[in-house]
Amino acid sequence: MCDTCGCSDSAVRITDRTHTVVLEQDILAKNDELASHNRTHLSSSGVFAINLMSSPGAGKTTLLERTIGFSDTPCAVIEGDQETLLDAERIKATGAPVVQINTGAGCHLDASMVHRALHSLSLTQGSTLFIENVGNLVCPALFDLGEAARVVILSVTEGPGKPVKYPHMFAATDLVLLNKIDLLPYVDFDVAEFERDVRRVNRSAAVLRISATRGDGMAEWRDWLRRPDRS
Repeated sequence: MCDTCGCSDSAVRITDRTHTVVLEQDILAKNDELASHNRTHLSSSGVFAINLMSSPGAGKTTLLERTIGFSDTPCAVIEGDQETLLDAERIKATGAPVVQINTGAGCHLDASMVHRALHSLSLTQGSTLFIENVGNLVCPALFDLGEAARVVILSVTEGPGKPVKYPHMFAATDLVLLNKIDLLPYVDFDVAEFERDVRRVNRSAAVLRISATRGDGMAEWRDWLRRPDRS
C-alpha cells in the first residue's frame, strides 16, 4: 500500500505508466511536426544536415574540427551541451559559423531548439550543417531534428556491446564511425565483434574505422560526405 494515499503500489505504477506513455506520444508528435518543418526549410535551402550523436568523450568535436579543415563545401555547426561554450569556441576557431545550445538538465536536442538555432545561422546553398547532439546514447535517438542523415560515433575506449545495449541509437543511424582506432593496441576491443553487433540491429548502416586525431579513415569519411545519398 502507498503510505501517502492508501492505494496499491501496482495501481500507482499502472497509472503513472499510462500518463507517461500519453505524454511521451504527445511530445514526440509535436517534435516530429516541427522537425518536418526544419527538414523542408533545410532541403529548400540546399543544406545537408547531419545529426551527430555519441556518448560523452567519443570525439565528436575533434572529428568536426578535422572535417571542417578538409571539407570542400561550406560547413556550419549547431553545438549541443548541457553547459559551457567550450565546444563552440573550438568550432569558432576553425572559422565555421557555430551556434551553441545549452540544454541545462536536458539530455538531448529537440526540433524546437534546432529551429531557433537555424535563425541564428547564415547557411549558404550547398553547405553541410553538423548538429552535434548532447553526449548520450539513449534520448537523442528518439528525437527527429529535421536532419537528412544520422551518424553515430563510438570510440574503442568505450568497450564492446554498445550496439546491442543501446539498439535504438544504432538502429536509427545511417553511418557508424568507430573512432580512436589508434588506441586499439592498448584496449580490449574486438572490432569484428562490434561490427557484427551493429549488423544485428541495423543491416543497412555503413561502418567506418577512423581516428579523428591521427587521421585514419578521413578519406573514407570525406567520400561518404560527398555522396548524394550518404549511405
